[in-house]
Amino acid sequence: MSLKKLFILTFCTLIIIPYSAVMANEEAKYEVINKNQIFEIRKYSDRLAVETSRAGIDSNFRKLFNYISGRNDTQEKIAMTTPVTQIEKNGNMTMQFYLPSKFNSDNVPNPSNTDVSIVNIEGGHYAVIRYSGRASDNNFIKHKEILEKELKRNNISIISPPIRATYDSPFTLPMNRRNEAMFKVEYQ
Repeated sequence: MSLKKLFILTFCTLIIIPYSAVMANEEAKYEVINKNQIFEIRKYSDRLAVETSRAGIDSNFRKLFNYISGRNDTQEKIAMTTPVTQIEKNGNMTMQFYLPSKFNSDNVPNPSNTDVSIVNIEGGHYAVIRYSGRASDNNFIKHKEILEKELKRNNISIISPPIRATYDSPFTLPMNRRNEAMFKVEYQ
């Protein structure tokens, strides 16, 4: 392979493909209620998600990806949405893919895999800190702690475990990635 072809292939893989894939994804809708230099308060409506928490993160992602790839009772392929979230539930790390807004409890395909379930994510106010870089545990913990400290400083009550939200493919350059740490909060 020539050097020119290798450069074009690398450019497409690192820049064009991840950018176009992210631009095609529907994002969970929210309204920004308040914002400062460190975090923002968002108001989300209820939304449907597919989730699993039975095994490791790679296995969980694969199970959810299989569901949207057609391993459901209608064999329907479902568009990927953003963000992909992770939250601790009952001592297990649970991964969630939000479903496109066209779905509701009456028309959402049921999962074929018993480890995967459809859930309603309750709307409400969420405090969010946005950061770039790798979606590593250390990066998430660092930003979660910054957010938690700022919420306490601002007398905003946290009412959920921390939520990790990732928006980009692993092929997106770390400096271009959008990651978030979130908490559901009591906010007036």
